Amino acid sequence: MRHLLLAVLLACALPAQAGLFDKKPEDSAAEAARANMAAVTIWVDASWGFRNQGAANSLSRAHQAFAGHGYKVQSVQPYIENGDLQGFFVTYQKP
Repeated sequence: MRHLLLAVLLACALPAQAGLFDKKPEDSAAEAARANMAAVTIWVDASWGFRNQGAANSLSRAHQAFAGHGYKVQSVQPYIENGDLQGFFVTYQKP
């Protein structure tokens, strides 16, 4: 829970990261790499479609995009609202 709060606070406090939330993972990864960001948190939506397979595919796509730019998964925090999975805050970090 503390990681989720940290991710939300970082997204609000750092405009460069907040701008990554509404983009495709490939675009977010490329932008983070261009900005030479040591770590970045993105939102992976799971609120529509088949939540189990769709969410897994979306996470895999994001992981692949960031791995291509040298980032590794630091944390994956699910966000649940009213008992429903809405998505994930995913933090990537360069080693």
